[in-house]
Amino acid sequence: MIFVTLGTQDKSFERLLELLEKEIKKKKITQEVVVQAGCTKFSSQYMQVLDYVPEDQFEKYIEDCSFLITHGGVGSIFTGLKHHKKILVMPRLAKYKEHHNDHQLEITEEFTKEGYILSFQDEKSFEKALKELPRFSPRQYKSNTPNMIRLIENFIEGRK
Repeated sequence: MIFVTLGTQDKSFERLLELLEKEIKKKKITQEVVVQAGCTKFSSQYMQVLDYVPEDQFEKYIEDCSFLITHGGVGSIFTGLKHHKKILVMPRLAKYKEHHNDHQLEITEEFTKEGYILSFQDEKSFEKALKELPRFSPRQYKSNTPNMIRLIENFIEGRK
């Protein structure tokens, strides 16, 4: 199963779902596809499209998926990384009115450059990412939270 999450952004992201449906019709994607679409209204006979998914079910979809396809939201990317998933990311773009600016493009470029994800912006680059996916070994995410907590505790307690 492939899990697709569009996050909770208040703008539609039909472009990604249209691309996926096209690839399913061409048999480039043969696995079941489950979509958490958020505010994106999209009907499909090829994908299971859900508006919102309760948090526990969302986590289960992430755990069970063979890979994750998502928008360029940091929360969605980090969730996939924490579950050690291969992630394909298509950033929302301002020129399509999918977001106010192109910060998701910048985020996606950095995560791609660092080796955490594969990214795409159109049909051609998606097909390339799909071909690369079996050989892709994502860089493992390591949380810096314990170090940040220690720094804050030391600051509060006046230690260096």
